[in-house]
Amino acid sequence: MMLRALCRTGGALLQQTQRAAPKLWVTPAQQRWASSLPMNTVVLFVPQQEAWVVERMGRFHHILEPGLNFLIPLLDRIRYVQSLKEMVINVPEQSAVSLDNVTLQIDGVLYLRVLDPFKASYGVEDPEYAVTQLAQTTMRSELGKLTLDKVFRERECLNFNIVQSINQASDEWGIRCLRYEIKDIHVPPRVKDSMQMQVEAERRKRATVLDSEGMREAAINVAEGRKQAQILASEGQKSEQINKASGEAQAIIAKAQAKAKAISMLSDALAEQNGDAAASLSVAEQYVAAFSNLAKKTNTILLPSDAGNISGMVTQAMTIYGALAKTSPAVPVAEEKKSGDFGSQSSQ
Repeated sequence: MMLRALCRTGGALLQQTQRAAPKLWVTPAQQRWASSLPMNTVVLFVPQQEAWVVERMGRFHHILEPGLNFLIPLLDRIRYVQSLKEMVINVPEQSAVSLDNVTLQIDGVLYLRVLDPFKASYGVEDPEYAVTQLAQTTMRSELGKLTLDKVFRERECLNFNIVQSINQASDEWGIRCLRYEIKDIHVPPRVKDSMQMQVEAERRKRATVLDSEGMREAAINVAEGRKQAQILASEGQKSEQINKASGEAQAIIAKAQAKAKAISMLSDALAEQNGDAAASLSVAEQYVAAFSNLAKKTNTILLPSDAGNISGMVTQAMTIYGALAKTSPAVPVAEEKKSGDFGSQSSQ
């Protein structure tokens, strides 16, 4: 009975203490989820991913692990409840000045986790508020090192530098900053308009460059096509001239062979009996045909006085032919005589 009364008295005292105890983790600026400070009921069950900081007679005693735990009434008191989960904190929008004196409005998101519940409880009064203020000041200092253009291009590097700066200071508080992300960057309207004009000018420049490159490629292609066309045309003319010359040469050879064959056949025919009469008849026919064509054309020609004397012309042509026939075999006869003289001399 006495033990039961003692437990009831201790529970009532703890409830009064709980009502009067301030919630150090809750501030007007920031609030995060955490279990309310439980009272000492001797037997306690600590949830997973939470650390309960216990004080004995006002002094830190130990940290309760998740699961079943026992405390001494009246002497032990749960002073802090720390959540070991990853926390997300919204960094309020703030103004910062870049290296080129442009005022920016930037907000972000901070991800952190409590690694040491003892340092988080006794190292700083309000860990969340301290980390938030540190993130804001670090962001201002890092933005002051960059120009406006680099702020947009080097977001990842900026986030990494902010995380490194926060971790250097928050190690004493038992808190680890995992990452920092910039949500929005707001620039003044005039600067935004100038940036839009710069983007449009850059795109017009790219379009102009692309058009000029296209015209250059087109001109090169046209010139290359003309060059290839001229080369092919010259090669075609060359092949045509070669084929034409080859054809003419073959035609000349064929004509010469035909003429030689005709002359050979003519000489064989003249060597036969009555060959002279046949030649006279052929000359007379050609002369008559040529004479009949004189009146068909309006050409001014010079004719001998006896142009109508066909027999005289034929006789003259046959006389020339007879003279040529007599002189042509003279060479073989002389050669035979010379060869006969050489033979007689050799026999002597």
